[in-house]
Amino acid sequence: MLLNRENYQSSFDKAMACAVECEHCAEACMGNPSMMKCARMCLDTGDSCRTLATFMVRGSYFIAPMAKACAEICDTCASECEKHDAEHCKKCAQACREAAATYRQIAEAAMARA
Repeated sequence: MLLNRENYQSSFDKAMACAVECEHCAEACMGNPSMMKCARMCLDTGDSCRTLATFMVRGSYFIAPMAKACAEICDTCASECEKHDAEHCKKCAQACREAAATYRQIAEAAMARA
C-alpha cells in the first residue's frame, strides 16, 4: 500500500512537527520533578509520531492501526500538557491535537485502501 508523496507529505509534515514540539516540551520539562510525567509522555509521543511518519514513507501495511494508536497517544499527551501553563506545553498540546485529527484521517484513508 505504498502512498505517493503527494498523498502523505502533509501528514508526514504534521507528524514531524508534532514530534518536534513534543521533544521541545520534554526538554523544557526535564529537571522539574513536578513535570516528569509531562516530559516522559512527550518523549513517548514524539517517538510514536516519528514511527508513524516512517510507516507512511515506506507504505507500511500497519499505517491504519499505528495512526489510530498515535491519535490516542497524542490526545493523551495533549491532555497532560493542557494541565500546565508553560508556553511550551501549550504549543505541544496544540501540535498534538492537530496531529491526532490528521492521524484519524490517515487511519480512515488507509483502511479504505486496504
